[in-house]
Amino acid sequence: MNFDPTVAALWVLPFLSAVVFHEWAHGYVANRLGDDTAERAGRLTLNPLAHVDPIGTVLLPLLLLMTGAPIMFGWARPVPVAFHRLRNPMRDMVWVAAAGPLMNLLLVIGSALALSVVAHGHHGGAAGGGFQVAVPLRYMFQLSIQLNIVLAVFNMLPIPPLDGGRVAVGLLPPSLGGALAQVEPYGFFIVIALLWTNVLGVVLGPVIHLLLRLVSALVPVF
Repeated sequence: MNFDPTVAALWVLPFLSAVVFHEWAHGYVANRLGDDTAERAGRLTLNPLAHVDPIGTVLLPLLLLMTGAPIMFGWARPVPVAFHRLRNPMRDMVWVAAAGPLMNLLLVIGSALALSVVAHGHHGGAAGGGFQVAVPLRYMFQLSIQLNIVLAVFNMLPIPPLDGGRVAVGLLPPSLGGALAQVEPYGFFIVIALLWTNVLGVVLGPVIHLLLRLVSALVPVF
């Protein structure tokens, strides 16, 4: 598959929005629950420059686009959270961790609503310049829906340090939660192994496709 700079450019805003809002949500909820670490570090902002990770936000997504990978993936710099500074560390850790994936789902809803508005405006008689604007906008909102669903589902895997792992640690009985927390130093390598062997595709694929079908049913233009 040939690299198309136009297609790559249309990916930029949906991708940056997905990862930046995800990290901002972690910091915002942590701040509301007593930990202002993200705010003091200048990370409680929607400015993409504060969240860009050279590998996860730039190099990896660009490489996936250039190689025609069937899925877009990446990350921003994690927002710093001092869990011990939360008012109720074990309980509040769950809310802080869940905030990122929940934000991605909110972006799915927002993108679906925006897509519906753009599509109906387009079919309602937009022409000329309106048509030229509507087509890339529709594509960007479709990309945003797909990308945010993938990120929400992936991040809820119950493997620390992914968000789902931290949610599981907070919800499980202390003995089980403590045992799962010990996995965190190896979590990244576990995820890479699951990706490499396509186990993640088998496990997460049906969930992702179910959510995509649900959005498609609610927004027929998708």
